[in-house]
Amino acid sequence: MERSLWSHLPLLVRSNSKDSVEYILQALWRTRKTGLDAADRHIILEMLQLQNDSDLDPLLVCLRMLIRRCVYENVNKDEIQKLFPGEVLPELQRLLTLLLQKFQREWREDALKDQAVLPRLKAMTWEMANQEEELTDPVAVINLKLQSDTQSQSKEMEVKFQLAKDTLGTMLKSMYTVRDQLCNVGETETSNGHFSRDANMV
Repeated sequence: MERSLWSHLPLLVRSNSKDSVEYILQALWRTRKTGLDAADRHIILEMLQLQNDSDLDPLLVCLRMLIRRCVYENVNKDEIQKLFPGEVLPELQRLLTLLLQKFQREWREDALKDQAVLPRLKAMTWEMANQEEELTDPVAVINLKLQSDTQSQSKEMEVKFQLAKDTLGTMLKSMYTVRDQLCNVGETETSNGHFSRDANMV
């Protein structure tokens, strides 16, 4: 995080209470995809007793960066305070650390729900392409039917592409590599009895 941004954190001291800072953090997380609307900005301006709307933006950028690091980086609950450099006021460090710890688990669960759901292969068909010229190398047309399942809906899509002999050979080598990797993961799971969850998934 750029050093210049830290200088805007003391604006939080102008808020009326801990609940006000909590509201600001929650509002920033709630609007992580859309940005704050005019109503939220007005409320926060009043909480911080700011006259100019432009004074708010650097603080919001700083807080959003803190929230992202807390949620998406491999930061343990007990290590959140280490995100702050020494020049940040101790009382601000304690307050923000307390609130970030409070919401970290909830926000990480929300972040997992935000992740795009990868489509799964439902069916695959293929046929030889029509050759307009006898000298043209034969080409296979591959048609994949994919199923995309989300919480709101389920839909199918089709992907069609052509493969020549050389390209198919390269693809098969890659697929064999994927198969071997999956086999290795399966063997590891059997020997350990469980998977270890990747912290970077959040």
